[in-house]
Amino acid sequence: MDVDSIVVYGRSGSLSLEAIRWLIKHNVQITMLDWNGKLLTTMLPSESTNVKTKFAQYHVYEDQDTRVNLAKKFIEAKIAKSEAVLDYLKQRYPEVEYDFTDDKARLENATSIREILGVEGGIAWKYWNEYAKAIPEQYDFKVRTDNFRRANGAGDQVNVMLNYGYALLESECLRAINSVGLDAHVGFLHEMNQSKYSLAYDLQEPFRFIVDLAVMNLIEKGAMDNKDFIRTESFSLRLKPTGARKVTEEFNAMMNGKVEYRKKNSSWGSVLLLKARELSHHLVGKRKVVEFMKLVYVERHIKNLLHRSYYKTSNCCNNRVYQSHFKTSTLHHLPF
Repeated sequence: MDVDSIVVYGRSGSLSLEAIRWLIKHNVQITMLDWNGKLLTTMLPSESTNVKTKFAQYHVYEDQDTRVNLAKKFIEAKIAKSEAVLDYLKQRYPEVEYDFTDDKARLENATSIREILGVEGGIAWKYWNEYAKAIPEQYDFKVRTDNFRRANGAGDQVNVMLNYGYALLESECLRAINSVGLDAHVGFLHEMNQSKYSLAYDLQEPFRFIVDLAVMNLIEKGAMDNKDFIRTESFSLRLKPTGARKVTEEFNAMMNGKVEYRKKNSSWGSVLLLKARELSHHLVGKRKVVEFMKLVYVERHIKNLLHRSYYKTSNCCNNRVYQSHFKTSTLHHLPF
């Protein structure tokens, strides 16, 4: 089959038991999102039953020093990818500025999960302040709000798209975790919680930038309009099916984009799966180091001119570039 995942989104509808059975039999993941764009559940093919992997995972969770070191890996990757996104945006929006030097130092010196989360929160605040500078005023994007912190469910169009995109990414992370036999409820950066997929939240951190850029692509292309959103009776903003389809298609395009990994062309979806496998191998001692933090560069096709922005490269474009209309963008990964 050409389909490996189905997303069910909306307020109503049904899926027969026969259809579910057939999809699972053919290894098709079923992802169900609620009206808020939050992941309700995901139905996955049979998981790996390697008990030793789970025991190793639990052992690392209980080992504070090892857990802290592993948690740092996720945030180091998030910082690197956040810098890559902001460098990408700065090509067109020169007002975008950032400096994570102090945050990196704090992360390096952190000795507890609480300290690491504090660093992550500070970086996120800075990142979203700069990301907002690239958003047109009509979107009314001021601050990042997720499904758990949104007052009365209200939100702007950008946050609605981001929340939906992160739910799709969470589903992909769950599939990767399931395939390598890890316990999705036991994370290292995020605390263990039986009602939350803590490890999926961990694994999302190095890949969140894909959603951020997918949403930015939709905005820059003018793909979304007011007809793709609906304001409910409680004044909460939601994606209509047309809007959800556009975000899903853009996310899938990014995840299916070809990247160089171990001298081979792979998709981002494949890289995510490989990273989950490398994590499981690291936990059981088959791999000494697990790495999430390789460099990223972004290509933008600007009026038939290919412009490349490498991570941490600054003086790469001029004012004419800032004012150009960007037709498409492609995300790549440098060789591991």
